[in-house]
Amino acid sequence: MVRIKTPDTELEIQLPFGSHTQEFLYKVSQSLQGRLPGLPSPQFLWLRKYWQRSLPNLHSFFVNSVTQTDDPEQNNGSIDVGTSEKEESSEQLQQNGPWLKTSPRPDSSRSPQSMHRLHKMKSDITDMVRAADVISTNKEEMLPFPKFGLRDNLIKSELLKKEPTYTSVQDFRFFVGTYNVNGQSPKENLQPWLSADIEAPDVYCIGFQELDLSKEAFFFNDTPKEEEWFKAVSEGLHPGAKYAKIKLIRLVGIMLLLYVKKDLASYVSEVEAETVGTGIMGRMGNKGGVAIRFRFHNTHICVVNSHLAAHVDEYERRNQDFRDICSRMQLPQVDPTLPPLSIHKHDVVLWLGDLNYRLKDIDMEKAKKLIESKDYKTLYEFDQLKQQMHEKTVFDGFTEGEIKFQPTYKYDTGSDEWDTSEKCRAPAWCDRILWKGKDVTQLDYRSVMSLKTSDHKPVSSVLNIGVKVVKEELYRKTFEEIVRSLDKMENDCIPSATLSQREFHFKDVKYMQLQVQTFTIHNDGQVACQFEFISKLDEPSYSKQWLRANPSKGFLTPGSEAQIELELFVNNETAARLNTGEEKLEDILILHLDRGKDFFLSVTGDYLHSCFGSSIQMLCYMREPIRDMSPDTITELACMPLQMKDDFVGSEKPLDVPKELWMMVDHLHRNASQQEDLFQQPGLRSEFEAIRDCLDTGVPESIPGSNHSVVEALLLFLEGLPEPVICYSYYTRCLECSGDYNSSKEIISLLPLHHKNVFKYLMSFLRELLSNSLKNHLDVNILASIFGNLILRPPPDQSSPSNLDKRKCQEFVQHFLSAAKSP
Repeated sequence: MVRIKTPDTELEIQLPFGSHTQEFLYKVSQSLQGRLPGLPSPQFLWLRKYWQRSLPNLHSFFVNSVTQTDDPEQNNGSIDVGTSEKEESSEQLQQNGPWLKTSPRPDSSRSPQSMHRLHKMKSDITDMVRAADVISTNKEEMLPFPKFGLRDNLIKSELLKKEPTYTSVQDFRFFVGTYNVNGQSPKENLQPWLSADIEAPDVYCIGFQELDLSKEAFFFNDTPKEEEWFKAVSEGLHPGAKYAKIKLIRLVGIMLLLYVKKDLASYVSEVEAETVGTGIMGRMGNKGGVAIRFRFHNTHICVVNSHLAAHVDEYERRNQDFRDICSRMQLPQVDPTLPPLSIHKHDVVLWLGDLNYRLKDIDMEKAKKLIESKDYKTLYEFDQLKQQMHEKTVFDGFTEGEIKFQPTYKYDTGSDEWDTSEKCRAPAWCDRILWKGKDVTQLDYRSVMSLKTSDHKPVSSVLNIGVKVVKEELYRKTFEEIVRSLDKMENDCIPSATLSQREFHFKDVKYMQLQVQTFTIHNDGQVACQFEFISKLDEPSYSKQWLRANPSKGFLTPGSEAQIELELFVNNETAARLNTGEEKLEDILILHLDRGKDFFLSVTGDYLHSCFGSSIQMLCYMREPIRDMSPDTITELACMPLQMKDDFVGSEKPLDVPKELWMMVDHLHRNASQQEDLFQQPGLRSEFEAIRDCLDTGVPESIPGSNHSVVEALLLFLEGLPEPVICYSYYTRCLECSGDYNSSKEIISLLPLHHKNVFKYLMSFLRELLSNSLKNHLDVNILASIFGNLILRPPPDQSSPSNLDKRKCQEFVQHFLSAAKSP
């Protein structure tokens, strides 16, 4: 909380805790440096605690020693950090309530003086409660910032190497819990789950799955049950201690909460959160994961809550979901100059959730007999997760404690009886908790049979985790030694490095199929060096959209080296221009050495044309697979005007709809009309690649893969159209008339011929699916929501659609899915 005072006004500003606030404050502090060299303006001394979060540099060492005046009259418009009346009264809230007043914690990369001052400030508490928020984007790259200080990074690097000399390991008690609540509201007190032990945990990590199963939650990520379960958890925390909520993160029905004891919260910092959806099209949030990373004392911890693909035979999809979460979860760091961290780049990783692994190759009756005799050790041999971990396909390096409780799924809601529904699901240990890292000891691993709200039982693990705690005197000594050694370095030494390779060629690049090439950068100089890929003149990024360097920046001590991966990936954003020949896979990267020279890297590739990312009209004029067409013919077809005359034939009459679209729809019509979970269960990536190659080459003649993979391919095809089924020019009119069927129908009549044909064809197919809803359990809302936002999209120059716009798209399409109506 920041209080701004002037003679006429008084304002209170609460800045959200996270990297975006750090970015703002960093830029403010940078602008101040030019105002008065050496001394900051007294008006901006409130920024001091945020400067202290930066890596150590000479400027921050000096600024941090400035004393702030407590007299607001000394400066006109002075700004100070203080506690409001609301904050002061927060002490009177319920014992386990969400509010806490605390202060910044020491950073081991700061000067000893600043650490000593921060230690004294622990009684001067400010509000550090993180608001419950929803983060739905995946930040693959941080915004560009001014170059970070070489000296600062060298200090941090040396401190990290010598960390054992100034830290000691102390045990803290962590409670980790997971509960699939099956879309139910809380009906029971959660203390049997959250407060079963005499000793109160120091930290709570609590995850939920299937928080809300409604269509509104699925499509619009909006649910009142977030607040209901948050309140139930807060009331169920251990009564022997006071807790503060540090962070809440939710993706549809997957929610993760982090609490710490109030007196320990000053040692928590660098709190960030992210989400990854792994549902259909790799994004839908019905399946996926959420994560919170934070620094506790001097240990970096990442907590992941995931809900993986369901059904007994879908263990490969569960494995794929796990890999996707690991590869796509990029957690930003507080220091904006540093790249985001993956899950595994933490000292300790705690992974919880409904992992959905089942019992395999065992008769249900035999499984129940083993459960009755409590022979869990024998039953565990049939557990899919155990088998997959043994084969090192998932959770490699993770540990799970011995399971001494009966399977937590599936029960009749409100009872302890196994599933008696028509499907009669077999028992399984779906709900699991694993960990990765040093100095972790499990004290207990259990389920709670007494809670009957859901068809799952909640699971918990109590862990003792060794956390690195800084010894201030030893830290000061180590810090001073490093600074003295740096002072001996000659400032005029020029950094030098060599690269193992400077030219890269990617062969046979395909749509949505990652290719990676690696090279090594070696520091062959006498001093440390910093490297960074920099943008070329008048270009917004250091590379084209289809190319990425990982890492894009880094730091090397003398004699050390680092591997850099060049990742080439063509998706919907770039496929269209590559298909038409407007763009080629060619780029020059500039790798810059701070105070040194630049390296120029040449990157080229051969793109194999695909129907994915090609226009409807172009594909209708292709009777042969796109790979059999010459590049010149493809370019010529791509240049045709969108509105062709209805009687235009040319050398050969075009197809009514693209043959690739017909093949996928016809396959689903013949094989999947009555299949459950259609449009809700993701496909396998390997199967999608086979489907793509089949459509692009004509081999084999029939579409391979499961129906779920064909569905996903169909949706990706529609999403990748450079001009959607309902053209961009009609988007606003469609939203305006979404409540009127006759007006909606009139717009469809105005579409270009082939777009109109595709729309009618898709609506006819979807109505056919709905006619089988008693067996496939599809309803008009599901299909209208999915297809409404694919065939009706805002123009590229407009912002992303709001939830209201999404609902209007759904309503527009819904008109045409009624059996009594047709386009």
